[in-house]
Amino acid sequence: MERSFHEENRRKLYDALPERSLFVCFAGQALPQSADAEYAYFANRNFAYLSGLDGAEVRDFILLARKTDAGVEETVFALPPDPMAERWTGRRLKPEEITERSGVTAVLPLGRFETVFHAAAMSGQYRVLALDLWKKDRKDPDTEAYRLAAQAGADYPFLRVENCHSQLCAQRTIKAPCEIEAMRKAMEITKAGIEAMMRASRPGMYEYEYKAAFDHALTSRGVLVPAFPSIIAAGENNFCIHYYSYTGQAMDGDMVLNDVGAAWDGMCTDVSRGWPCSGRFSPRQRQLYECAYRTSQHMFSIIRPGMPMADVDRLCHQYCGGLLREIGLLGADEAPEKYMWHGGAHHVGWDVHDQVDMTRPVAAGMVFCVDVGIYVEDWGIGFRLEDNCLVTEDGCVNLSAGIPRSAEEIEAVMAEN
Repeated sequence: MERSFHEENRRKLYDALPERSLFVCFAGQALPQSADAEYAYFANRNFAYLSGLDGAEVRDFILLARKTDAGVEETVFALPPDPMAERWTGRRLKPEEITERSGVTAVLPLGRFETVFHAAAMSGQYRVLALDLWKKDRKDPDTEAYRLAAQAGADYPFLRVENCHSQLCAQRTIKAPCEIEAMRKAMEITKAGIEAMMRASRPGMYEYEYKAAFDHALTSRGVLVPAFPSIIAAGENNFCIHYYSYTGQAMDGDMVLNDVGAAWDGMCTDVSRGWPCSGRFSPRQRQLYECAYRTSQHMFSIIRPGMPMADVDRLCHQYCGGLLREIGLLGADEAPEKYMWHGGAHHVGWDVHDQVDMTRPVAAGMVFCVDVGIYVEDWGIGFRLEDNCLVTEDGCVNLSAGIPRSAEEIEAVMAEN
């Protein structure tokens, strides 16, 4: 992304903040794994979205903005150069590199944050402390933003804490042209990874071998880590929606399910395909796959601006349920959810389940999944067909249409192995 994109993201946020506000955003810390080991660091996505600073080099960074009648002053607090520490943990960004990427001209050592923040809070110029406060579950551990909110309540009771998470969600809902361009690039790489798995597929192949084929396709194209942990399952493992073991073996007659994606320039993709490990659909597999495929085609023909977001899932289930009744699988009084275990109309972007304003109706510039999952345990068949939908001014475009989707396309690619 160009620096101007991130500068514009910050400007929109600052315009929405009350006058005389302090805004603080944390890049996040590496989480402890065991003993002295840590999990791989992953930067807070709103920090990356606002600053243009991403990757392992930005761990612990903090963005501080001070909004007054005179304008906005910004500072990035970063780990200072330390030759000894860098021997162990890697090169640190220099202040001029941080400015070049972010457009923030003031860069100070991380250890200065508390002093600078305290001085600003006590200056009498500010009434509001704006923070990005969000938890998936109320029992989740406090983040740095929550800890600062608690500290401010005790030390600076005259500062009113406001949550700007909803504003950031609103901004991220509509993708800019540069974001869509990055998603298209990520989709090309996702396509290469899925086709590599299809071509390698054979009865007796282990799930970890499929994963190796996918990972190799990504790394050979410069993507070292996928957009999210890959879901690659075979046989009965397909009935675990979020399956990560990779230890099963695809036997003749099994379907292989994958839910995978590459990321490029911070933007994620999320695509699911299912195929017979042998390369040829059985009559029952084809019958169910055609229900999913026809449903997906129908959804891409009706999605357009103005549609309630909830209708994407509702109409998907309704249409597919009708097809399942046509083939005699679903009873007249049975709900599609008997075989369709999940929805799938989640937005995609800086997160694979992008944190956006889901209350807004479908609008041009949105990118979300159209995910048709069918799971029939009695038949031993479970899979999903998931594509990424870009909404246009008068309809929508399937960003993943180039990845084999129909049964005929899948069989043709698999015959190339």
